[in-house]
Amino acid sequence: MSAAYAEGETVRPEVGKPLQAAQELLRNRKSSEALAKLAELDSIPNKTPYEIYIADRTRVAIASMSGDDALSIQSLEPVIASGRLQTAELLTFIQALAGAHYRRSEYDKVITWITRYQKEGGDDPKMRAMLIQSYYFSNEFGRAEQELRADLQADEKAGRVPPEQTLQLLLSCTQKLNDKLGYTDVIEKFVVYYPKKEHWTELIYRVQAKSTFAPRLLLDVYRLKSSIGQLSTPTDFIEMAELSRVAGFPAEAQKVLEQGRASGVLGTGTDIELNRQKRLRDLVNKDASTDLKTMAQGEADAVKSKDGSALVNLGYAYVTVGEFDKGIGMMEQGIRKGEIKRTEDAKLHMGYAYVLAGRKPNAIQMFKLVQGTDGTADLARYWIVHLSGSAAAPVTAAVPSGPAPAQ
Repeated sequence: MSAAYAEGETVRPEVGKPLQAAQELLRNRKSSEALAKLAELDSIPNKTPYEIYIADRTRVAIASMSGDDALSIQSLEPVIASGRLQTAELLTFIQALAGAHYRRSEYDKVITWITRYQKEGGDDPKMRAMLIQSYYFSNEFGRAEQELRADLQADEKAGRVPPEQTLQLLLSCTQKLNDKLGYTDVIEKFVVYYPKKEHWTELIYRVQAKSTFAPRLLLDVYRLKSSIGQLSTPTDFIEMAELSRVAGFPAEAQKVLEQGRASGVLGTGTDIELNRQKRLRDLVNKDASTDLKTMAQGEADAVKSKDGSALVNLGYAYVTVGEFDKGIGMMEQGIRKGEIKRTEDAKLHMGYAYVLAGRKPNAIQMFKLVQGTDGTADLARYWIVHLSGSAAAPVTAAVPSGPAPAQ
């Protein structure tokens, strides 16, 4: 209490004697004895507001030492209501009261007192974290999500990496609310700031699970998975190779199979599996050899065609055999020509060609131009995330499972 408030106020001897004794016991860390001595004041009639206030403050100190949250609540509320606290001390006492309610899982009261704390000018981020957790534990998931997204936007606006705990709690809120779009949005944030394998797996799965996803983009999904190291089973490598071959890019299929063997995923298994791999490899090698002979013959026809698709496809074929400048030049020419049946696909493949050529800035610029609701824009956006990278220092923290006070 400030001296200004105490001026002119005194404690009567019959109150002061047990009060001083209790305070002395408290200084000697004898909280139980101090509380018992303080209880002697209960029988003294007609105590003044100041005497009551001093007794309650002493009881607050005893409760703090003994870790008695119930006693803290009982004592803190009248001290706060006394009107005798200046702002700094008032905020400290409200923080203590909110913490006591939190540890007792009385989340509605936590919300009430932290709201009061904020109105009084308090801005400790630990209090805000406790408030959001209290909304969550009170099943007010919508309100918790609203507050978490506000924090996320503030971090992003300031160029800060949002804490992983914020994203984890936000993700849980979207699950509780069955907000599928919101859930996917948070997974995207995880991939941006904490690009772990499981986050990428979840994100790519959700792209393919959309009702609007075009099956023709499956090869493009595999291209992204390959780039981020998500090809991990024989089926992954074999299916991507087969899709590449069917699409007319046997050289790409060759590289996929080579990658699978180099990683140790292919080249092992049962005789049936090994025979299947060998048949596919022989077929791909034969197609690649034939393709090299026909690519040059098709250039003139591709240039003459009114449809730019021929140049885009042939250009990409050249990119897959390592002729990056020639292939990219043809693809760029094809996109400029227009009259392409699937323009967004062409831009997506153009971006990937830049990736293969090591021209990351050009790739990002091209991916930014990709639109569409069939999965093309989603894949382009994830390519940008992958290529842009993220300097984040992950902090392991799970969604709270019980009432632990915010640190």
